[in-house]
Amino acid sequence: MIEKFELVRDLLQKRERTLASIGMCVVALLLGYHVFTGSNGIRVYTQKRAENQKLQQEMEQLKKENENLTQSVRSLKSDPNAIEKEAREQLRYAKPGEVIFVVPEQKRPAPPNSASNQVIPAKP
Repeated sequence: MIEKFELVRDLLQKRERTLASIGMCVVALLLGYHVFTGSNGIRVYTQKRAENQKLQQEMEQLKKENENLTQSVRSLKSDPNAIEKEAREQLRYAKPGEVIFVVPEQKRPAPPNSASNQVIPAKP
């Protein structure tokens, strides 16, 4: 009986290393899977990084636009030429003696109605 117990124990000790190695491999695979597909994995990280770069570019563009608008406001507050230019373009102001010609916008013809293009047979 003791020999059987020792035989089983020896067999388990030999298999113990193999089972431990297999278990560690399974844990490593699960951990690797989680690193790639988890909620904070590499995929999500690359998506967030691309979104961050896009937002940084948008922010830079908005800063430039803001600077241009600020410069425009400054010039409209102090530069008489800028004020005159805006008044002429937007409000269609003219100096005394000047004549402004306004060209009317051409209306585009309406697209033909499919019902009006149908041929109606004559009644006999």
